[in-house]
Amino acid sequence: MREILLLGQQGQVAWELQVALATLGRVTVWGSQELDLADPDRIRDRLRALEPQIIVNAAAYTAVDKAEQEPALCQAINATAPGVIAELAREFGALLVHYSTEYVFDGTKTSPYLETDTPNPLGVYGASKLAGEQAIIQAGCAHLILRTTWVYGNRGKNFLLTILRLAAERPELKIVADQVGAPTWSKSIAMATSQILARCGDRDPATISGIYNLSAAGKTSWHGFASEIVDRYRTQFPDRALQVTDIVPIPASDYPTPAQRPAYSVLDNSKVLATFGVQLPDWDLSLGQLFARW
Repeated sequence: MREILLLGQQGQVAWELQVALATLGRVTVWGSQELDLADPDRIRDRLRALEPQIIVNAAAYTAVDKAEQEPALCQAINATAPGVIAELAREFGALLVHYSTEYVFDGTKTSPYLETDTPNPLGVYGASKLAGEQAIIQAGCAHLILRTTWVYGNRGKNFLLTILRLAAERPELKIVADQVGAPTWSKSIAMATSQILARCGDRDPATISGIYNLSAAGKTSWHGFASEIVDRYRTQFPDRALQVTDIVPIPASDYPTPAQRPAYSVLDNSKVLATFGVQLPDWDLSLGQLFARW
């Protein structure tokens, strides 16, 4: 039975991975209590003691705005730590699965981003995630870097839960309408990761190592996503009152944040489909599935 190490116990994707990876081997889960990713020496000691065959790194510094005030910590967790993990993976022949983000791009394209497009992050968070990708590649281990976008779920901190909380408190919500992306359910990411690993089989890691986009199909704006969340919640739970009566579209310029967001966050997923036969559903279909299982 393969030894799988999952990093990131409480994160949205990590939570779903604990179930999704169970069919592939014996899963050891380490959260921040078990492993401080800002401590490279601790990473080395703990991973060498375990020597897993597969490492799935779903841990990250994800506070995009706070990162502008904590660049060193963000860099340590998102860039330095993945590089150290990758070096260890090469040392004992493990496969590293690592999650990245569309924030490595500046969002100036008007067509879906390919893995080969030139990155140009707009803030500290995106720059740290790009540095993490580069560190993994430079380490030379077998790796799958999975870029995703607009991740949400029914636990943790994410746009969906924020909208439902605000919709229960306020009659009007003002939501950015000129940023476009593909909301991606954390459960879909976890299930796709499991499928990808299952289909790696005995294939030469050198032939499959690389960056892969892994996001939901379709696209919408934050305003469109918020409107769909409220509509589906009301349909699914007609007896649970929401206060909101109006969801107003606004430009991003009316909602300034410490970190600038990409205006266009849609990813082209054709590479992961061609390589592993994996394709995530359309974003609104996944949203419906989430509410059906709530």
